[in-house]
Amino acid sequence: MASVWTELVIDCREPRGLADFWCAVLEYTHLEEDQDGDVLISDVRRTPEERRAGGHPPLLFFIRVPDGPKKVKNRLHLDLTPTDRPMAAEVERVLALGAARVDIGQGEQRGWTVLADPEGNEFCVLRGAADQ
Repeated sequence: MASVWTELVIDCREPRGLADFWCAVLEYTHLEEDQDGDVLISDVRRTPEERRAGGHPPLLFFIRVPDGPKKVKNRLHLDLTPTDRPMAAEVERVLALGAARVDIGQGEQRGWTVLADPEGNEFCVLRGAADQ
């Protein structure tokens, strides 16, 4: 059997704060926080066994690193697709949670909007079924 993707690790300066942001965006919950303040979050709608078995969105693990602020564009990013509202409404909801609009040269009139989380990590909100 091939490997199963179970976790996405995100280096950050403030794991708790960034984990709180992503919990609000994705409706995830904190699973554990270790003695170093690193935080693991996951989908609240899955059992612990389902979370570790794979075949579902990965756990997000926020690890404290001593680096300064992020300086260059991500080489890997998350794409989010709203399930119950148009893209524009989801963008506004996520902005209200602490995201910021980002211009990485994407141009206008795209099927996505580029945002950044509170530590500057880019991610995209895509058009969903409500935009059809």
